[in-house]
Amino acid sequence: MNSGHTTAAPEKQKKNRLTLYILVAMVLGATLGAIVHANFDAASAEKFSSYIKILATVFIRLVQMIIAPLVLTTLVVGIAKLGDLKSVGRIGGRALAWFFTASFVSLIIGLLWVNFLKPGIGVNLSNVDLTASSEVTGKTQDFSIQHFVEHIIPKSVFEAMATNEILQIVIFAIFFGLAAASIGDNVKPVINAMDKFSHIILKMVNFVMKFAPIGVFGAIAGVFAVKDVSDLMVTYTKFFSSFLVGIASLWVVLILVGYIFLRNHLKTLLKRIVSPLVIAFGTTSSEAVFPKLTEELERFGIKDRIVSFMLPLGYSFNLDGSMMYMTFASIFIAQVYGVHLDIGTQLTMLIVLMLTSKGIAGVPRASLVVVAATCGMFNIPIEGVALILPIDHFCDMFRSATNVLGNSIATAVVGKWESKKEGILSE
Repeated sequence: MNSGHTTAAPEKQKKNRLTLYILVAMVLGATLGAIVHANFDAASAEKFSSYIKILATVFIRLVQMIIAPLVLTTLVVGIAKLGDLKSVGRIGGRALAWFFTASFVSLIIGLLWVNFLKPGIGVNLSNVDLTASSEVTGKTQDFSIQHFVEHIIPKSVFEAMATNEILQIVIFAIFFGLAAASIGDNVKPVINAMDKFSHIILKMVNFVMKFAPIGVFGAIAGVFAVKDVSDLMVTYTKFFSSFLVGIASLWVVLILVGYIFLRNHLKTLLKRIVSPLVIAFGTTSSEAVFPKLTEELERFGIKDRIVSFMLPLGYSFNLDGSMMYMTFASIFIAQVYGVHLDIGTQLTMLIVLMLTSKGIAGVPRASLVVVAATCGMFNIPIEGVALILPIDHFCDMFRSATNVLGNSIATAVVGKWESKKEGILSE
């Protein structure tokens, strides 16, 4: 018993130290960025921002380097260890039922708050640069059912891995894992080798995470250097505060549902995921914490076969924060332009968002692309996306952290369902 505590204590201290370093890095980055913004002209600040963001780019690239092999190996091993199609179907069914329910609830929360608070009513369009949205709206032309199907099904697993298309890797890994499980003992050497390979990748996570505070510092400093945060907050106070009310409501719902299923274990889970939450918040990338989150959930007590099956699926199907933002932003733009949407139309929009948003986790500015595409479908001016671009980075911080929270609770709950008889969540 004592030896267990002595090994756990240094590990906890390291985790707390990393979280502290990241928080300090956020404060230092914001301070440096604000100083640069106040004392340099726009061109110099832009140049500084592009250079300092290299630190964040390096960190995110290091993480992206790990994601594809980690998803492939852990998911194949997880499915092979599940043993048969029946087990995979049961866990997969529970996972998808949770994901679609959570997505629907997230969309409804966004819908309710944007209709109640009406942040788009009375917004002045005179100072908005509508050309700024061209980067996002240009991507909507390929946004169709055909493109959606092509995005889900890989034509080459090597291409999917090269471009970090998580959902495509998941599809291949499921087929590979099921085929391996059906062959039986003959493939044990292959599965064991992939298992060892995944542990090597997880060890690499420890090395990469040491760079997290520097990456967060670069990301925050780069944003604050080019954006006048005080002006942004004044201009967008109604939108941003309304959005935060929606996100806070979603957190309350997620934590409440988590407590119903996990009881006292929820507190332990939340402590485990503090570091991934902070990293996702600072880098605006839930993808950046995928390897770290995998490690923390396994340490929490969820079996590796459940974590390796649930998380990749969650990253493709269960982006709760992004889902809430999509309905909120779409109807906000409609309110600004005075486009009336009756309840039936809004519910139709909700269903469209539910389906079209799945599997776009790897698309840059995915939420904005979906919002622009949805606006186009419902005759809302697509250029209205330019309204939310200036503050999107700050909204993305909260979206990313919420995505991490939602996937952590989903994985923990399904893990508990599967392991009830085995008692893996120790008291």
